[in-house]
Amino acid sequence: MKYEVGDKIIVLHSDDEGKVTEIINDKMVMIEVRGVKFPAYMDQIDFPYFKMFSQKKIIEKKKIFIDEVKKEKPTGRKKVADGVFINLIPVYDKDIFDDEVVKKLKLYLINYNEEEYYFKYNLSFLNESHFELKSKITGLTDFYLHDILFEDLSDNPSFNFEFSLIKENKKKAPFFERSLKLRGKQIFKKIEEIQLKNEPSFSYELFDFYPDKIDEPTIDLTKLGNAGFRMYEAARIKDYLPPPRTVVDLHIEKLVDFPSDHSPAEILEIQINEFEKYFELAVLHHLTSIIFIHGIGEGKLRNEIHERLSLKSKVKSYVNQYHHLYGYGATEVFLGK
Repeated sequence: MKYEVGDKIIVLHSDDEGKVTEIINDKMVMIEVRGVKFPAYMDQIDFPYFKMFSQKKIIEKKKIFIDEVKKEKPTGRKKVADGVFINLIPVYDKDIFDDEVVKKLKLYLINYNEEEYYFKYNLSFLNESHFELKSKITGLTDFYLHDILFEDLSDNPSFNFEFSLIKENKKKAPFFERSLKLRGKQIFKKIEEIQLKNEPSFSYELFDFYPDKIDEPTIDLTKLGNAGFRMYEAARIKDYLPPPRTVVDLHIEKLVDFPSDHSPAEILEIQINEFEKYFELAVLHHLTSIIFIHGIGEGKLRNEIHERLSLKSKVKSYVNQYHHLYGYGATEVFLGK
C-alpha cells in the first residue's frame, strides 16, 4: 500500500496540502484538507516532498525592526461550496470472475456552511424505519453516518433529516426537514458517471442555506372579538387543539356508534370531515407524515381522499401501496412546504 493513515499528502489539481485519515480500498483513501474530509483516488494525490524540494528557494535573511512588522491577516478556511450534502462513497470488491463490483456505500453528512446544526437522521426501507441517529455537526466538517449494502438499494431507501440550529436565532426557522428517496437504478447510474470521470464519490444537496422563519401575516382581530368569536393566545393555540394522530382509522364503525343509522352519502361525509380534521391537525403540529386507513371496498373513500390530497399545497407526496399492517387499505401522506 502506497499510503498509510497519517501520511501527509498534496492534492494534485489544487496544490492543497492535507493528510490521509482512512484507507478505503486499494484505489481510494479518505483525506482531510483544512478540516474537511473527502475521498480521493490515489492517482489524484501525491506526497508533498517533491513540491517542497522543487519549489524551495533560498532567501537572504534580512534584519527586521519591531516597528516594521506587519500584522498577520487571518487566513480562515477555504470553502469548497455552500450547503449541506449527503455524500456516498462506493466501496468496491471482486466477484467470482475477478470483476470489480460495488459491495457497499459509505454515507457521510457534509456541512460546507459555517453554521452548526443539530440533526436527526432516519433511514427507512419500504416506509419502515431501519436506522436512527441524533447528533450534531459543526461548520465546515463532515459526519460519518453508516454503511449501506448495495443490494439493499432495491428496497427504495428513504434518507430523512430534521435540522435545527445549535446557536438559536429568532429570525431563523426553529427546525426544518429534508428527505431524499433513491432507487437502485439512480445509484447505479451515478456510479457509472463517477467511474467515467474518475471521481471517488457523489453527493446530493439537502439544502444550501438554513431557512428564515416565516412570519405569519398579522390580522386585525378586533372585529372578530366584537362579533363574539373566542380569542386565544397564539403561543397557547396547541393547548386548545385536539392532539394529532399519525394513524387515523376512517372506518365508519370507528367514528359513530350506530353506522346503520346513516346513509352511504352521510357516511362518506363523516369520513371526509374526519380526514380533513386530522390532516389540518397534522399540519399545525408539524408532522412529517400521517397514515389514513380507508379500507379497500369500492374505492370511493380512497378516491375522494386522493383527489383532495392532490390539491393541498402542504402535501409533498402520498402513496397507496402494500403495508404490513393495513394491506392496500391505507394511504400514507408525506407533509412539507
